[in-house]
Amino acid sequence: MNYDTFIQQKSHIGGSHGFTPVFMPGAAFDFQRHLITWAVEKGRAAVFADCGMGKTLMELAFAQNVVQKTNLPVLLLTPLAVGHQTVKEAEKFGVDAIRSLDGSHDGARVVVANYERLHLFDPSNFGGVVCDESSILKNFDGVTKKAVTDFMKKHKFRLLCTATAAPNDFIELGTSAEALGYMGYMDMIGKFFKKAEATISRKDKNRSGIYRFRGHAERDFWRWICSWSRAIRKPSDLGFDDRSLVLPDLITRQHIVAAESPADGFLFSLPASGLSEQRKERSRTVKERCEKAAECVAAHTDSAVQWCYLNSESSLLVKMTPGAVEVSGNDSDEEKEEKFAAFESGQIRVLVTKPTIAGFGLNWQHCNHQTFFPSHSFEQWYQAVRRSWRFGQKRPVTVDIIASEGERDVMLNLQRKADAADKMFSTLVSLMGQELEVTKHRATQTQTTLPSWI
Repeated sequence: MNYDTFIQQKSHIGGSHGFTPVFMPGAAFDFQRHLITWAVEKGRAAVFADCGMGKTLMELAFAQNVVQKTNLPVLLLTPLAVGHQTVKEAEKFGVDAIRSLDGSHDGARVVVANYERLHLFDPSNFGGVVCDESSILKNFDGVTKKAVTDFMKKHKFRLLCTATAAPNDFIELGTSAEALGYMGYMDMIGKFFKKAEATISRKDKNRSGIYRFRGHAERDFWRWICSWSRAIRKPSDLGFDDRSLVLPDLITRQHIVAAESPADGFLFSLPASGLSEQRKERSRTVKERCEKAAECVAAHTDSAVQWCYLNSESSLLVKMTPGAVEVSGNDSDEEKEEKFAAFESGQIRVLVTKPTIAGFGLNWQHCNHQTFFPSHSFEQWYQAVRRSWRFGQKRPVTVDIIASEGERDVMLNLQRKADAADKMFSTLVSLMGQELEVTKHRATQTQTTLPSWI
């Protein structure tokens, strides 16, 4: 044993658990082929790729490789209503895939199912598992998250894919590492972080925010992340040409609407302070905001999505917007999918729904107009907008952000989070690139022989 091998055995840097790819879609771009090859050879991997970068293609290619290698089916888990799109994509790329709603399947093929139906499947029947939009794992309750993690741990070959992993979101990174079998969340915290000295208010407290890196652990942390994941927003992040994937313009227009009357006890509208006041402000101005959203959509005849949060908002939007159809939480899974399919085919011009229902995974490049009522969730904003503003969109995308006078602070907070997230992901890509260069350099160095006395 040489000294470098000895040191690596003492670290948490993950080795390779996979194999040389036996299948590669002909339609894959060069950067996608690179990521597919890396993930298959890694065996247990995470790909943090921006919306529209072809995560579905990479997931299907990974799964098909495992199917052909093990001669067993692979389970591909998706958010609700995304499964039918995944199967359509599989046909396009020459991958044998079926959907299963009841846990049944036959033959060695890719089996697509919703996360909510995981309990219907026996892990011993599969050769591997793939999680689409894996960032939603952190939004599940503890029981569901544990079920997904336990299911994945039973398989040698695993892949996680998501677009919204933030580099300082240690909850998500810890969840991903645990599902892939590299390190548990609390183990990760104990090795690389310690409690922050600053006092954090109850309002702002979250599990990732109360920790900071140990003295010299930051570089080791990113080296560890690089050992099992890749982050990419554009092909050039991995050294490839960007010309094949260029996004059109994103046009955001902010509309501040005035309430018919100020809040009780006030002569004029003031910014709502605190979540309680903001919730009251949102309920108090439903009519005015919905009228503006309907006005924006009525200004053109193309497809549009109207995003909302309250049931009262969705009801009013449907009444005020000609041709609008609502997809609500009360709809069955089959009803949701039928409406989404009708919207994609053009049978429905305007879709009214919530980011929690349709904000993940769906491809709506045919639609280039959205209206949005802002909230404090950057992830919901990002995912909602990216249903339309993604690679494959040929026209500029317009998003009308509509808020009342009292919600100005909400809009400012959302913008602050958007700026911070952009900076953080850029930092992640940069640090990952630097670490990969260091790793390449380290691999070319002369290896040192391990002393006999060790």
